[in-house]
Amino acid sequence: MGKKFPLNPKSPERICWGCDRYCPTGDMACGNGSGRTQHPSELLGEDWYLVGDWGMEEGEGKPAAEDIGP
Repeated sequence: MGKKFPLNPKSPERICWGCDRYCPTGDMACGNGSGRTQHPSELLGEDWYLVGDWGMEEGEGKPAAEDIGP
């Protein structure tokens, strides 16, 4: 089982999100030396997990409805 995936990390640009290793951008252990995989919050905004099917179980990593806000 992989590591728990953070919904909104503080500095997502510092990490490659392509696998469970979460390598620093300047020292990636896998891949072919190309660019890092961006966190979904960088591409889709802070509410990225609310739209679509991300393969997470209900309640897994998602905040309660009262925590989401307007």
